[in-house]
Amino acid sequence: MRIIKSGKFLFAGLLALGAVPCMAAQDEVTADQAVSALEGTFGVTPGERRNHIKGACAVGEFVGSPEAAAYSRSALFSGKPVPVVARFSLAGGNPKAPDTAKSPRGLALEFRLPGNNLQHMTMLNTPIFGAIQPHTFVDLMVATKPDPATGKPDPEKIKAFKATHPDNLAQADYLAKNNPPAAYSSSSFWGIHTFKFTNRNKKTTLVRWQFVPQDGEKRLTDDELKSSPPNFLEQALIDRSKKGPVRWDMMVTIGEAGDTEDNPTVAWPDSRRQIKAGTLTITSAMPQQGAECEKINFDPLVMADGIEATNDPILQFRSQAYAVSFSKRLGGN
Repeated sequence: MRIIKSGKFLFAGLLALGAVPCMAAQDEVTADQAVSALEGTFGVTPGERRNHIKGACAVGEFVGSPEAAAYSRSALFSGKPVPVVARFSLAGGNPKAPDTAKSPRGLALEFRLPGNNLQHMTMLNTPIFGAIQPHTFVDLMVATKPDPATGKPDPEKIKAFKATHPDNLAQADYLAKNNPPAAYSSSSFWGIHTFKFTNRNKKTTLVRWQFVPQDGEKRLTDDELKSSPPNFLEQALIDRSKKGPVRWDMMVTIGEAGDTEDNPTVAWPDSRRQIKAGTLTITSAMPQQGAECEKINFDPLVMADGIEATNDPILQFRSQAYAVSFSKRLGGN
């Protein structure tokens, strides 16, 4: 099923991407421009992330499946427990963003493989992404930057953005029609991009993945959306982890000829084959300040043998933007 629809605009930016101070032309933007634009829209909290600033840390393990090992030679699918550091988050650079906001939720994972090798996965709770090219982020930040006179985005700029950026509409429509999750533990997370699995026979397969909660998916009702406090996701995750392990099944979709590999705004058909690639288990969660996930740069291009990136422009750009943001916050800026 191709998810390309029109719908009400909602903030759909993800990860350390952003804008420049004027509407961008249909050309390349730099990572410095992107991060600077995020700072212009959300402000700067010294030493903190420029996007997905509000979050919580967690630790646990991942155990891969033999079925996945047939497609990828990655040690991730060895069947042995792999230590994991996780970070759950809200999109945007506002540390006081309410947990009821109709914006994406993120899950970033660092898998610590044998031999000091790392595998990163950075995901969203939407099945598709809100841009096909980085310049869409530029224009998104311009459109959503608060007007100094009102403290709110200019509706006319948002309207103009919607009219000229069809690649953003599918994700915005999804966010408008689906309330935010009631808890991180009851949310699915998608890898958004297409990746390559390579097995021991050097056969390469295009894949996409999704982490499905064993607790079942649950969203806030319309009444809960109005009545819930601004901060509840972090404590709910901590409380849930104290009751017992929190698990997600990693489901991998196997690509077929003709499936897009460089456009994260388009979903693959529902008819594609899926395999269970393993299970993520979170054993403990905690506030991010001073915790292990706080200083990690969850660069999505950090990959170990057996998993590779495609030439998706957004995937490639994210790594550059993450590096700029990471450098700034390490420097205390």
